[in-house]
Amino acid sequence: MAFYPKTAMILAAGLGQRMRPLTDHTPKPLLHVNGKHVIEYGIEHLATAGVDRAVVNKHYLPDQIEAWAKTISNPKLMSSDESDAVLETGGGIVRALPLLGSDPFFVLNSDCFWTDKGTPALQRLSEAWDDAKMDCLLLLCDPKQTTGYDGDGDFVIDGNGRLIRKTHDALAYIGGYIVHPRLFWGVGEGKFSMNVLWNKAIAAGRLFGLKHEGHWLHVGTPDAIPKAEAYLRRS
Repeated sequence: MAFYPKTAMILAAGLGQRMRPLTDHTPKPLLHVNGKHVIEYGIEHLATAGVDRAVVNKHYLPDQIEAWAKTISNPKLMSSDESDAVLETGGGIVRALPLLGSDPFFVLNSDCFWTDKGTPALQRLSEAWDDAKMDCLLLLCDPKQTTGYDGDGDFVIDGNGRLIRKTHDALAYIGGYIVHPRLFWGVGEGKFSMNVLWNKAIAAGRLFGLKHEGHWLHVGTPDAIPKAEAYLRRS
């Protein structure tokens, strides 16, 4: 049943176009929220979860990402170079698979983060993991429990914990999950979104979800930074 990953993938290769002009000279993961790089909130979650090793992909302003990664010791960071191509979320993970090993691993977005309430979210994901049933387990949140997000949600969790796509009265995907490498078997290198493989997993009945018990902060546009900082001060 439960599985506690020791490896993670951090998606940090985006161009940050919606964050301009802040990202004209700084990659989006290295923007500051409340005195801390956005990406470092996820790093702290991984360290708390006992992750030993994480792969950070880089494309836009890669030298800055590389220099920052050298300042982090827990977990140990490695880089996956995508400076030659825009690979999106799925293609980026495929390129990094040789560094990620053969066991299930965490994946975190680097342009958003969450606060925990009670048991940390990554621990809850680990404890909910069932290798016999799942290829991927997504962390989801009620849109009412978010800051900087204006969508209507992405998925509904059915009575068995499986996910169904729905774009209203649904839970929002909040940039964190566990995935088994087998979901990528037979997939070639190139640009594609993880939504392609999530749809494949839905069709096979192997995409599951877990509702987050804390709050999610989406930092996608410049005005989202002061909103996130205001929430953190209040909480």
